[in-house]
Amino acid sequence: MRHGAKPEIIEFAARDGFRLNLHHFPGRRAGHGEPVIVLHGAGVRANLFLPPVEETFVDALLDAGYDVWLLNWRASIDLRPNEWTLQDAAVLDHPAAVRTVLDRTGAKSAKAVIHCQGSTSFMMSAVAGLLPEITTVVSNAVALHPIVPRLAYLKSRYVTNSVGRFMTYLNPQWGLSAPRGWPTLIDWFVRATHHECNNPVCKHSSFTFGAGFPTLWRHENLDDDVHEWLKGEFAHVPMSFFREMHDCIAAGVLVSNGKYPELPRVFDAQAPKTEARFVFLGGEFNQCFVPESQQRTFDFFDRHTPGRHAFYELSGYGHLDVFVGKNAARDNFPLIIDELRRN
Repeated sequence: MRHGAKPEIIEFAARDGFRLNLHHFPGRRAGHGEPVIVLHGAGVRANLFLPPVEETFVDALLDAGYDVWLLNWRASIDLRPNEWTLQDAAVLDHPAAVRTVLDRTGAKSAKAVIHCQGSTSFMMSAVAGLLPEITTVVSNAVALHPIVPRLAYLKSRYVTNSVGRFMTYLNPQWGLSAPRGWPTLIDWFVRATHHECNNPVCKHSSFTFGAGFPTLWRHENLDDDVHEWLKGEFAHVPMSFFREMHDCIAAGVLVSNGKYPELPRVFDAQAPKTEARFVFLGGEFNQCFVPESQQRTFDFFDRHTPGRHAFYELSGYGHLDVFVGKNAARDNFPLIIDELRRN
């Protein structure tokens, strides 16, 4: 990280009492600038936005004058393992996180940059009207419409429910040390089928989150230090999430099971209850969620408020390399900053 700043760690409780935290990097302007909340995906953590590169996404936000808040929501590997769902995060985590940021800063509103399952869960909150203080959202990879490659669809349909009978979690760390039983069998399968690199966590993350070779990035977009660093950035993901995502993939849109009356059953069946502006990013070569995922969500928002929102397909990029790629600071960060600045 070019700025070399160490974050202030702020702990707070979700609405059910689950302990979360925010990593706060104060802005460089007087009064710290406008707050931007940044969300990671499943089975990773806030540190995901601080790879060993010269300019991280946090650097770019600080240079642009923003007050930066990285959220560890209940999917974070830095928190206590739990059988979370997107719906839990949408109702219990994200409204509490936004309120914590606003209370700490005295700001009336905030913006957000959301990635993968941080994006899906945050979008659930937003369209349900639970985040009225959010004015601008930049979403990467997937939002309301999880569309996956054909092989990943078949895996979700036939493997998720079968494996879920025997295990509570999947864990890319099994590539380094697999407990006896099903984890050892899965490690054997991954080693037998994934030959795209020599990083066992990279290969296990591809198996865990899809069916690509690799799934979450293009190797040519990563430098060696980042590829090695990723070994420590992936861990436990509960089968409760995979079962939920299977239902959403099958439906072609995020759906809820009725546990929370605040959430609609089908998330594109009615107009979104938010006045925020949304920008959707989709990597051209994303093997986790294809760019059509974001295009379809953009089309949904554009039907309700034409001309207000935006969609970009990012040429040459996949999924997470949008943020950790060796040229991401040149190719992607200026676009994100520019969209955050738009009224």
